[in-house]
Amino acid sequence: MIDVLLQTLPFFALIGLGFGAAARGFFPPEATAYLTRFVFYFALSAMLFRFSANLGLAEVLSWPFIWAYALGAGAVYLLATAVALFRKRGIEEAAVEAQCAVVGNVGFLGVPMLALLMGEAAIGPVMLVLAVDLFLFSSLIVILITGSRDGRVSPVVLRTVGKGLFSNPMIVSMALGFAWAASGWDLPDPVNRFLDLLAGASTPGALFAIGASLAAKSAERVSVAVWLSFAKLVLHPLAVGVLAFYVFDVDRFAASVMVATSALPVAGNVYILAQHYGVAPQRVSSAILISTSASILTLSAILAWMAP
Repeated sequence: MIDVLLQTLPFFALIGLGFGAAARGFFPPEATAYLTRFVFYFALSAMLFRFSANLGLAEVLSWPFIWAYALGAGAVYLLATAVALFRKRGIEEAAVEAQCAVVGNVGFLGVPMLALLMGEAAIGPVMLVLAVDLFLFSSLIVILITGSRDGRVSPVVLRTVGKGLFSNPMIVSMALGFAWAASGWDLPDPVNRFLDLLAGASTPGALFAIGASLAAKSAERVSVAVWLSFAKLVLHPLAVGVLAFYVFDVDRFAASVMVATSALPVAGNVYILAQHYGVAPQRVSSAILISTSASILTLSAILAWMAP
């Protein structure tokens, strides 16, 4: 446990550095927004394209993996929804809280950190988790909120969901990479080196941006945020782990990556959606802040448990 904690501490130290720089005013919100845009559209996209172009879809795709993750996360999603409805929060707030319980910071934290800690072989499983999160859960929150407000799910909503998915640079970069791999052509060496150089900025840039964004977060509704953090950091990896190891018999290494990815803290894009729709943004802010802080210990513990 201590050895793994020492390996993860540099990653969280970078988050802390970003937090300190923003909290002291040295790195203003505008700078955080532009750094996030650089990582999202360029560095992280280069990393995902490079990995998918060199791997190929056939090496990544695993239906037992997808079913184990989707059903495990779905069970936690339903539990968080039921708890919110029991508290009489309504379908919109329930959808946001359920999103906190299952959607982790895979893009900005999981991809760069797990690739370094667990090796490049972890990238394929991480990308599968990312794809399920983007296609299933990120679509579901939009459908539930807009459907609740309109009283029905209209074609306009589905068109909005589709447009959001296929304009997401992470999805586009993975799709283009797999398409390149399907062509059978190797990436030219200069292109590979260019992508490797650009992708190298994703880890420090993403971690610094996470920390800087946390400086603007506040902790309100702490009891609810603690529950959502517990669901995300403990129940989510537990549920997918049981299904991956004991029900769907997923390859042990891939299952370990799935569990580690499920143990990531609440994603920042949940806050963006909550703020966009005006549904409990401060609650989400608290969940992000608490889950990110707690994940220093919980994620290290799960990585140590998953180690061969």
